Amino acid sequence: MLSHFMLGTNDLPAATAFYDEILAPLALTRVYKDDDSAAYAPAPDESGPRFWICRPYDNNPASVGNGTHVAFLAPSRAAVNAFYDTALRLGGTDEGTPGPRPQYSETYYGAYVRDLDGNKIQAVCYKAE
Repeated sequence: MLSHFMLGTNDLPAATAFYDEILAPLALTRVYKDDDSAAYAPAPDESGPRFWICRPYDNNPASVGNGTHVAFLAPSRAAVNAFYDTALRLGGTDEGTPGPRPQYSETYYGAYVRDLDGNKIQAVCYKAE
């Protein structure tokens, strides 16, 4: 269903350092980087979706969308916790501590943070543990 999704950044080196670490517990690695963007994926498979961070094409400052967030699928609840803890350690801010969200489903377990540019991101696991 998805080819890719992208969030803007005003500091690509800081953003790649942040995402390199917080996405590692989710088994996502950086598979591409140039002067303006970086891409993450489970493997360097051209057929799979990518998460991109980039400097805006129009050279205006990156900004966040109200009501917008990106959710990354986590392989376990421990990975959700690691994503959250790592994000906070690296300067991200809390938007919802790790825990069950029974209003979404009985096995939904997630955590929300803001990245260094203020983008809202989430890790979610659907496995009962």
